[in-house]
Amino acid sequence: MNLQFSTRELRDLLLAWLALGVAFTVFLERDLVRALQQAPGTIDPGVAVTLLLMSLGTAGMGFLLHELAHKVVAIRFGQDAAFRADYGMLLLAILGGLIGFLFAAPGAVVHRGRISARERGLIALAGPLTNLVLAGLFLGALLALDPAGQSLLAAVGSRGFLINLLLAGFNMIPFGPLDGATVLAWNKIVFAITFLVTAGPALAIVLGVFP
Repeated sequence: MNLQFSTRELRDLLLAWLALGVAFTVFLERDLVRALQQAPGTIDPGVAVTLLLMSLGTAGMGFLLHELAHKVVAIRFGQDAAFRADYGMLLLAILGGLIGFLFAAPGAVVHRGRISARERGLIALAGPLTNLVLAGLFLGALLALDPAGQSLLAAVGSRGFLINLLLAGFNMIPFGPLDGATVLAWNKIVFAITFLVTAGPALAIVLGVFP
């Protein structure tokens, strides 16, 4: 498999990774947003940087591996595939995070070539499943390394678990360019199972039911 990245693709991935890190930081850290609005001088730069790095390592990792999964599977099926950022949506993600509503659609892996409906569906499915696996890995690391949940490691594990569940569930929504619409068009049974496994926990997080 010939997995290559152009300069433009690397730039798009980097900018999307940074923008999502900022978006998730301001979305999850409402105290930080309030301090930015009311008393910027009271913000501890070290704390702000730590929170951003946590989001880059959790949301950022989830995003990068999600898109890489799309690309790897597309290339496996003989496609010419590359990630392209949507800069308007990246700005919307940051602005939405600031007001407490996050819509994370930073771009997509575009691919060209002859392809079946099944192959197209599997390419789409690869991203949300990757986030689901990452959520499990973050949770496993949290329980194995810091079951008491009192350290920075616990905060990273918890954030990685929650964010990857959200990314998996959000991307399985059967709407527009999201992965769920492509999976639904390919196989309704596969869509239903995957949607329940991903969107159910994500909705519970949004509603504050879980964890």
